[in-house]
Amino acid sequence: MHHRVFVYGTLLRGDVNHHLLEGAEFLGPHRTAPCFGLYLLGAYPGIARGGTTAVRGEVFRVDGAGLRRLDHLEDYPRLYDRQRIPTPYGWAWIYLYRGSLENRPLIRGGDWRAFAADPDSIRAAGVRSTRDSKTRHRRQERLLVGTGGR
Repeated sequence: MHHRVFVYGTLLRGDVNHHLLEGAEFLGPHRTAPCFGLYLLGAYPGIARGGTTAVRGEVFRVDGAGLRRLDHLEDYPRLYDRQRIPTPYGWAWIYLYRGSLENRPLIRGGDWRAFAADPDSIRAAGVRSTRDSKTRHRRQERLLVGTGGR
């Protein structure tokens, strides 16, 4: 069985976690309806419903194993929820952040690539690098949580 997935951050072509989409079929670019907020969660973004931002991203067709790899990366269903949105290629899964957005900067314009390519935006947000793997970043977060150091 195949699934369509909308990606908007480190899974985009050329970004640090795109290798997890190896073998997936690129269907094309997409911009969501303006009903989301795209937030900076450290070295990667997260989307939440309820905003006024149209988020830019890409749609891929993945098989069941590919969807399981993405579920693992996104820590679904604990940290991210998976919901469907309409795209020109058919309904696609989108991963929505379930954590607290308190004190999380909004990425204006809804474009992770533009944000990540702008050194001034990165510095202003207090992020060292957007090139860190989400998996490594999450592992460090879990270690901090486990020791009460977060």
